[in-house]
Amino acid sequence: MRLGSPAHRDLFCRSLLETHQNYDPDTFPWPELDGKTLDFLRGIPFWQEALATEKRAGIMARAFAEEIDDPLIRQAVALQGEEEARHGRLLTCLVQRYEIPVNLDPDYTPPRNLRQAFVDFGFSECLDSFFAFGFFRIAQRSGFFPEVLFTLFDPIIEEEARHIVFFVNWLAYEQSRRGWGVAPYRAVNTLWNYGKALSHLVGSFQGAATTGSGFTAAGALVFAPDLTLRSFLATCVAENAYRMRAFDPALLQPRLLPRLSQTLLRVLQWLPQKQTQVSPA
Repeated sequence: MRLGSPAHRDLFCRSLLETHQNYDPDTFPWPELDGKTLDFLRGIPFWQEALATEKRAGIMARAFAEEIDDPLIRQAVALQGEEEARHGRLLTCLVQRYEIPVNLDPDYTPPRNLRQAFVDFGFSECLDSFFAFGFFRIAQRSGFFPEVLFTLFDPIIEEEARHIVFFVNWLAYEQSRRGWGVAPYRAVNTLWNYGKALSHLVGSFQGAATTGSGFTAAGALVFAPDLTLRSFLATCVAENAYRMRAFDPALLQPRLLPRLSQTLLRVLQWLPQKQTQVSPA
């Protein structure tokens, strides 16, 4: 399919719009947790950043949608904004239900350049989602929480997958329409923007306030203290492939992190297991 064509636009927009799920976080059957599990849940370090990120994303995406001329793209971006806002409501329900101490109304003023904010957020979401897919599975396997919690949160993980596929296709479409769709330009632009997103991720490890994503990284070792880099990357690669399985093969998918991780895994297989232990930043 030719990038930037009406057929490309229709496919990536309808892929998002037609897979939207209706659910209300206020009606979720939150399970009862014992004291030890509650203490563990409250000790996970990323709730504040997670809540703030989702609320910011909802506000920003909905505001950006109002600036878009193309009615189909505007509808799709507005829907993403609604889904991001719903993620924020779900996290609000969780922290209130289990009395997790966070600020429920973090300050946020949408930037003037909403298009650039959407681009920056999109690359951060691509980076963070790749790791989040792996963390979600690692947390599920850990047995720290009842399975029903993962059932409740699985729609968020699926929606993040839909969002990043929509984003990379929207960006390629926009670049092609502006005459910037040649592969070398797109590759350089992608590397530059992933670099910016990575700086936000590193900032979250260091305890800095971030405007992008990265909150999943803060809790990596909480679920698996003996996690190795090799097993972590292998899980992320496998889970990314699992989440991407449902999309039309004609659509672009985020490829950089899966390919880099596969390359690194080939290198790591020659190193002793103890040299690939994950450690906090």
